Amino acid sequence: MPIAELTRNAVDVLPDGGLEAKLKLGRSLRVKLGIDVTSPDIHIGRGIPFQRMRAFQDEGHKAVFIVGDYTTRIGDPSGRSSERPILSDEEIDANAQRYLEQAKVILRDDPELLEVRYNGEWLSKLTYADVVRLGRITTVARMLERDDFEKRYRAGEPISVSELLYPLMQAYDSVAIEADVELGGTDQLYNLLAGREVMEAFGLEPQVVLTTPLLLSWDGEKMSSSVGNNIPLTAPPEEMFGLTMRIPDSKLEEWWTLVAERPVPDGEPMEAKLELARWLVARSHGEEAVREAEEHFTRVVRRHEAPEDVPEWPLPAGDPVHLPALLADVFGLSTSEARRLIAQGGVKLDGDAVNELDVPRTRLAGAVLQAGKRRFVRLNEAA
Repeated sequence: MPIAELTRNAVDVLPDGGLEAKLKLGRSLRVKLGIDVTSPDIHIGRGIPFQRMRAFQDEGHKAVFIVGDYTTRIGDPSGRSSERPILSDEEIDANAQRYLEQAKVILRDDPELLEVRYNGEWLSKLTYADVVRLGRITTVARMLERDDFEKRYRAGEPISVSELLYPLMQAYDSVAIEADVELGGTDQLYNLLAGREVMEAFGLEPQVVLTTPLLLSWDGEKMSSSVGNNIPLTAPPEEMFGLTMRIPDSKLEEWWTLVAERPVPDGEPMEAKLELARWLVARSHGEEAVREAEEHFTRVVRRHEAPEDVPEWPLPAGDPVHLPALLADVFGLSTSEARRLIAQGGVKLDGDAVNELDVPRTRLAGAVLQAGKRRFVRLNEAA
């Protein structure tokens, strides 16, 4: 495999000539990628550096996937305008297990080519003296040069000492596993370069840094689990297919290039979106899931028909039934959101838009209630 495939879509490969020198060593390289488990899912945007890791695996190099169970307890400040909230131990442990399962959607699950480590293994053993030694490697002035810290400092917003320590703790992962290469998104460049600095301070050959672009979602913002504009790598096939179809035509080239790693196919944008949706579902769930996911999309979204298996929901007491309250109860909407959706024609009974707020009970009993494009229940009289 030519080096161009290992560095496909890369933004930074540092230092110049460093990767070529590592490859000339003639041995299997240790290629590191670490992720903090701050949310329940790895989404397809965060999967882009995993795709580069897979390319290294295909060349016989060892992928070292680091689950940041310990650094999650500190909170990565990269790209943040405020300190990250800290999750409970139970949430961290649950997310860590899910991350491992999701990473294997892309990575080869071969013990010769995949090593999974939790950074609590070594970070939890550092003494106070060890942490102070790490702190001596860089300076506060140097850390304040990074964009997110600089903006917060100038705005008079708080920056905790734990956030200043984060890049050093994350960099120590590279020392612990003796990384040859570290991968990450462009928002991780500072942290990855800190890994080079810390490795050198510990007498190790510094790692090569390779960054990949951040994927912009259908709303034009960076894909993010916290924002909700993301597609998890293990999202249900119907959800994955439908969300992919939300991509605006203007972003098709970017998604095909970064996610599918191939040019946009010739033809109409709609067909290009359908083909990408099929590809994503097949990668995560296999070819058999594609047909059902596409049929569901065609029936529910394009033909505006209800899905075949609609869950049932008992009607509340009273006649008439106050529709915003019912929508809040069934779908978890706020009453203001429900009222707005009704006003926009987004609430339907058996396919017909409902405009009134109070609906006769006889009209609701046995009807399919739809909110938006993908939420359905069949309303029944309680037994």
